[in-house]
Amino acid sequence: MSNTAFLVQGRAVLLDMDGTLVDSTAVVEELWIEFAHEFGLDPDEILRFSHGRPSAATYKHFVPHLSAEERKRLEVARTEQEMIQLDGVVEIPGARAFIEQLRALQVPHALVTSAPLELARVRMAAAQVAVPDVVIPADQITKGKPDPQGYLKAAAALNVAPEDTVVFEDAAAGIAAGEAAGAQVVIVGNTLPYEETAHPRIADYRNLQVRRSGDGTVNIEAA
Repeated sequence: MSNTAFLVQGRAVLLDMDGTLVDSTAVVEELWIEFAHEFGLDPDEILRFSHGRPSAATYKHFVPHLSAEERKRLEVARTEQEMIQLDGVVEIPGARAFIEQLRALQVPHALVTSAPLELARVRMAAAQVAVPDVVIPADQITKGKPDPQGYLKAAAALNVAPEDTVVFEDAAAGIAAGEAAGAQVVIVGNTLPYEETAHPRIADYRNLQVRRSGDGTVNIEAA
C-alpha cells in the first residue's frame, strides 16, 4: 500500500520564486523597511502590500507623487542592491529536488516571478535551484501579480491550457493571479491563515513525489 496522499493533478507546473522556491525574506524585508524609513511610511503596511508583487507596483502605490522616472530609479537601485545582497538566500527545503524531479520526468514547468530576469537568475543560483527553461519575469510582462498575465503567458509558452496547470505560490497576490488564470493552486508555507483558503498547502517540498503518466498527466503526491 502506498504511503503517499494525492495532492493535485495537472499537465504542467508553474512556480513563483521568492517565498515559494527561494527564501529571500531577510533581504527583501530589509530593503522595504529602509524605503519606508526614507519616505516616512509604515513598514508593516509596505510589507503587507509588497508581498508577491513587482517592486514597481509598490513604488507606484506608496510614492505616487514621484515621477515615473524617479520611481524607476528607485526600482533600479533596489534591484542592484538585491543582486549583491545574497547572504541568507537559500532554497525552500526540498525545492531543488522537486525541480530535479520535474526535469527528470520531462514535466513542462516554468518560473513566474515578480523579480526581473537577471535578479531571478542570480537568486536561484544563490539558492542552488535550477532555473526552468521557461521564465516569465516582471520585466517581460505589462501587468504584475495579482493580474494573471504572467501565469497565462507561461501556460501559453508551455502549450498547456491554464486550467491544466498547477501553480505553486506563497503570497496573496500570487495566489489571486493563479486563481484568475484558472489554474489549480498549491500554497507553500504559512503566509495565509488556514481559514482563508481551500487550496491544498505544503510546508515545503521535502515529501513531494511527482508521477507522470504516458498521456502527460502529472500527479503530485505528498508522503
